Amino acid sequence: MELAGVLQLGELAAAFAALPVFPLFDTAYFIVSVLYLKYEPGAVEMSRKSPFASWLCAMLHCFGSYILADLLLGESPIDYFSNNSSVILATAVWYLIFFCPMNLFYKCVSFLPMKLIFVAMKEVVRVRKIAAGVHHAHHRYHHGWFIMMATGWVKGSGVALMSNFEQLLRGVWKPEKNEILHMSFPTKASLYGTILFTLQQTRWLPVSEANLIFFFTMFMIVCKVFMTATHSHASPFAPVESFICPVFFGSVSSGHTSHHHDQHGASHEVSHPPPPPAKSKEELNEGTRKRKAKKAE
Repeated sequence: MELAGVLQLGELAAAFAALPVFPLFDTAYFIVSVLYLKYEPGAVEMSRKSPFASWLCAMLHCFGSYILADLLLGESPIDYFSNNSSVILATAVWYLIFFCPMNLFYKCVSFLPMKLIFVAMKEVVRVRKIAAGVHHAHHRYHHGWFIMMATGWVKGSGVALMSNFEQLLRGVWKPEKNEILHMSFPTKASLYGTILFTLQQTRWLPVSEANLIFFFTMFMIVCKVFMTATHSHASPFAPVESFICPVFFGSVSSGHTSHHHDQHGASHEVSHPPPPPAKSKEELNEGTRKRKAKKAE
């Protein structure tokens, strides 16, 4: 019975991996991507003042990962725009979200139960893109582990990695919001996922690609749906990172601890009442004149 259950799970994973993402899952991916664009401050005003700039930003949100991956592999960054069906579909989603009368389309897709479904479908596309990026890089660089990981990473989180450039198109410059410095959960998950897919592609991880796609997709769906439903920004990796990072990279609070000790030491030293301030030269001269005046009297 256990063997039959394993076989059935393998068949389910294979069927899931072969499931086409266009147009249903791609539509959900475009909807969530353009929704995040509309949430940005000033995005609605920009769409009215400069629709073309708004459209470019929407295309970066939808296809930024493909642009970065093509740049890494030495291909044309506009190669994916030859896919007319995807570009037209993304454009239609952008237009409906920003310009639909009475914001009807936006109200429908941003309704939380609907939005959770779209978020789950977007993670299906994300994991497929990571796997496809690693597979594509492995086809060209059989022993280039870091090239595979870099390609899969930007395929999964290219939009976030291009956030500074996208901000420039909107007339905003926020270098402190660099995704490399402050990684969000999708960026971290894409990085860890591309490591797993690279190990699988190089035969170091004894798992089939279909099974890895299935299980990693389920993990991403559960995490993202829960975070979206609870409006949480806490990373599920935080407990593990808080345990591992101090061991391998040192504790950030070590320097602050010594600083706090210095501050506490200084506070102990100044806890005694300070000595009375020394009199200035002018005050001494004034006192001397008063004593001389008393003697004269």
